[in-house]
Amino acid sequence: MSLSNSQATPSPSVNGKANGHLPTNGKANGNRQAATLESHGDAAPQSGGKLIVITAPLTETIDHAGYFIQMSMASLPIWLEGILNKKYPDWRNVEYNDDGSARYMPAGVRVLEKSILREFAEDDVVCCFPQDLDKFIGANTRVVAVSTHNPLGVTFAAGVYTSIFGSSKMPINSHYSREMFATIKANPHRENFKVIVGGSGGWQITQTNSFEELSVDCVVEGRSESTDTLKLFRQAIAGETLPRQIDVAHPKDRNEILFPDKRTTFGVVEMTTGCGRRCQFCVPDLNPQIDMPKDKIMNAVRANVRDGNKQISLATEDMFIWGQVHTETPFYFPNREALLDLYADIVNTPGVEQHVLSHSTIAPAVVDPLLIEKLSEVCLDKSPIHLPMLSTHPLKKSLTPLIGLETGSVRMAKQIMPSKGVPFSIEDWPSVFIRGLEVLNRNNWFPAVTLIVGNPGETDEDTKATLDLIYEVERRGQFAFFIPSIFTPLHDTRMQDKEGVTETLQLTPLQWQLIMKCWKMNLRPGQYSWWAPTAWRMGALGLWAWKLRKTNGPSFKWPLFMFSSAIPEWLMDKMGKIYVGKPIEVKTRKELLATIKPNQWQYLREDNGDLPDGWHEQVQKHKAPKTLTVLSRS
Repeated sequence: MSLSNSQATPSPSVNGKANGHLPTNGKANGNRQAATLESHGDAAPQSGGKLIVITAPLTETIDHAGYFIQMSMASLPIWLEGILNKKYPDWRNVEYNDDGSARYMPAGVRVLEKSILREFAEDDVVCCFPQDLDKFIGANTRVVAVSTHNPLGVTFAAGVYTSIFGSSKMPINSHYSREMFATIKANPHRENFKVIVGGSGGWQITQTNSFEELSVDCVVEGRSESTDTLKLFRQAIAGETLPRQIDVAHPKDRNEILFPDKRTTFGVVEMTTGCGRRCQFCVPDLNPQIDMPKDKIMNAVRANVRDGNKQISLATEDMFIWGQVHTETPFYFPNREALLDLYADIVNTPGVEQHVLSHSTIAPAVVDPLLIEKLSEVCLDKSPIHLPMLSTHPLKKSLTPLIGLETGSVRMAKQIMPSKGVPFSIEDWPSVFIRGLEVLNRNNWFPAVTLIVGNPGETDEDTKATLDLIYEVERRGQFAFFIPSIFTPLHDTRMQDKEGVTETLQLTPLQWQLIMKCWKMNLRPGQYSWWAPTAWRMGALGLWAWKLRKTNGPSFKWPLFMFSSAIPEWLMDKMGKIYVGKPIEVKTRKELLATIKPNQWQYLREDNGDLPDGWHEQVQKHKAPKTLTVLSRS
């Protein structure tokens, strides 16, 4: 689960003959215009509209109003939208180019646009906000391409959090997605154009057969760069019948990846595809493992700055594989020099004021703690995230990458993610997580950590093992934002046919406790004042009494009491109502390093210390390849 749509690229590209029209997107003077949701919606299409119109839901397009607002909108039910409206009253305000087109779009949309412009003039194509669709769709329009991440609310997080907060199953993002599709369906020119949907949420439409309801002609799974997508758009423009669903190829070579030369939402620039750890539940890991050329990354960074963006975020499934893909060194031993070189150049680019980390894994923090320390020196000053109760940075800044824990149960980890901890054995997964988090926290990294609740075959003992790990984190004074969500059999993963928990009423008391314990820990850094815990306690109990007893069933009662601190945890444990975890045995870093296969000891950095006994002798047998110190992958 990603903060942008950059990796699961949106709808495909288009074909046609360039007509030589001059660009009309306002790039020449770069004037910026702010407007509200209603500002441009009533305008009639000019000159018959654009041939190809590209859009995305408003909630997936905004790149202001706080860095976590998109995550909230993908999870919270629509009836809680008022909370976000109060916190971010201007979140609907967006910026326009001179011609009324969108000044920024999700990175996946920009990749699609770049792909289309290989064959079309800019005057044939427009990227617009959904409230402006009627301004650009006209008699000449033949394709409306939509990128969407979560159109129906069927994701890891959405189901559980909409249910926690009430009976509505529709998260905020889904509401706005449906609103967008309704606008397209009601357009008076609907019979003249095809609606093609892409992005990481397209599978929700195919699995629920929502084509007619949403007025969708075709759902595309794959990358815009594919020639198959160009062919599809040619068919659409010719008025031919399109397949309901089509899979298109993913580029296998880094030079085939397209980079936008316009501003992207949150300044997202693609860094890698794939991961290589082969987790059973993961879609992006099925993609080829590719790290992007540094010169193309930097060009995209500069393009964002040129168009007024002050923030940059590199999209990746694991930032630590960059610079080490397809080298003689295994990708799970980070290329320290290459990573430091890349991130230093990004944060020091003139005009970049803020930088946010994307996804990563935790094992590299155990492998190379000095890399984490040096990355902190490079990146912390440009982080927009402040955690006053946790950070030791002079300005209380922190780095918050997204990291997958998924489970604390070794038994379950062996089934769904046996390679998650490489180069360490999955048998040591709890120790790898604790030692990795120790390194991260020491350097002001407080990650957002995902967990999956209700995996197929999950038992109470598995849930207890995860609770043991969570309580161990708490006992050691460590911190991460733990984000639990119910198992969702995502399309095209190795677990797409598996079935776990399907609704919150099926959750056991232990599973509910895991969810609520995580959020109880998450909220502590935000409760600065003396009155905040009391207010939160009373609000949680009131919501339970009013609505949640019926929505989530009897298993929810005692975990909610624990969450609200209405009764001390030790007392509820003594009453047999909750499980407070038992201490786990955690290996030291040196003990973990000693478990790595001896023929891979050569890739350990001596300056990190804790080297296994006999390290020098092993290194003499296996000389470390020079790729370990390569500076870049340009």
